[in-house]
Amino acid sequence: MREAPAGNGSRAETTLRVLTYHRVADPSPRPRLNPRLVSTTPVEFARQMRHLAKNYRVVAMSEVLDAVDSGRPLPRRAVLITFDDGYRDFQDVAWPILRENGLPATLFVPTEFPDHPDRAFWWDRLFRAFTGTDRETLPESALGVLPLRAPEDREASLRRMQDRVKELPHERAMELVDEVCERLGEPKLPGRTVLGWEELRRLDRQGVTIGAHTRWHPLLTRVSPERARDEVVGSQAVVQREIGHALPVFSYPNGSHDEGVVAILRQEGFRLAVTQETGFNDVRVVDPLRVRRINITRRSTFPVFRLRLHAWAARLDRWRKRKSLARATSPR
Repeated sequence: MREAPAGNGSRAETTLRVLTYHRVADPSPRPRLNPRLVSTTPVEFARQMRHLAKNYRVVAMSEVLDAVDSGRPLPRRAVLITFDDGYRDFQDVAWPILRENGLPATLFVPTEFPDHPDRAFWWDRLFRAFTGTDRETLPESALGVLPLRAPEDREASLRRMQDRVKELPHERAMELVDEVCERLGEPKLPGRTVLGWEELRRLDRQGVTIGAHTRWHPLLTRVSPERARDEVVGSQAVVQREIGHALPVFSYPNGSHDEGVVAILRQEGFRLAVTQETGFNDVRVVDPLRVRRINITRRSTFPVFRLRLHAWAARLDRWRKRKSLARATSPR
């Protein structure tokens, strides 16, 4: 049975839900990549997509751009599906399920990683270094002595290091990643983890929108304005060169943006950019360079997934985030 329409007719026609995924994979007892990037399992993803196909109208990025530019209404219960980072399991696992259900998707790719199997995202490098080392401590680190003896010690130390990396200017952050990986003995890369350009061109021909996600995936608020512009413009140019065309759309790494970063995108002619801010979007009033998304994680069980597609759940998400931030920043 179909679910009842969300909201009244006029509101539903201007409301856009945007879903964020990273990886679709089965859990492994010894994962090769950081498991925190796994959004859901193949079984759960298939269930989610069947639900969308039955109860919602999944739209392509081109339809969203048209609605934003022209003011024309979207289909009722519109959903845009996005994936960040270009991991190989998008092609191997997620896209076959999407095609089976007739659902379009947008894949945002950091353009310096395809066709470079020697390159890996910093969070995956740190994960392999912390989980693969024989050391029992990491002494004299940027965070003092980090314990590594027990699995729970390694996980807690890894999370502390990841949080520290995000706080630093990008160049210093990557130097820290290199230092830590060298000291712990970073294991060999587990083969190609990111899709290559020929695979991305094939996906484009099959209907996937390929979008820019910077060149090297820095947090754009942790680099200079000149570097931020190069990351934005350079990644779009590479997508245009490799794919043959590129919509003026963008995904901020980790959702990180500020007024200066948004101004760069506006000056360079981008018409839509997605953040990691939680919520729905009214296309009549939303800043198209600050589009909100709903991040899907392993905690998004199917009942939770269904609830998060309703506007009141998005408001609850934002309230919970504000409360969490207030607790984290309040005096102890």
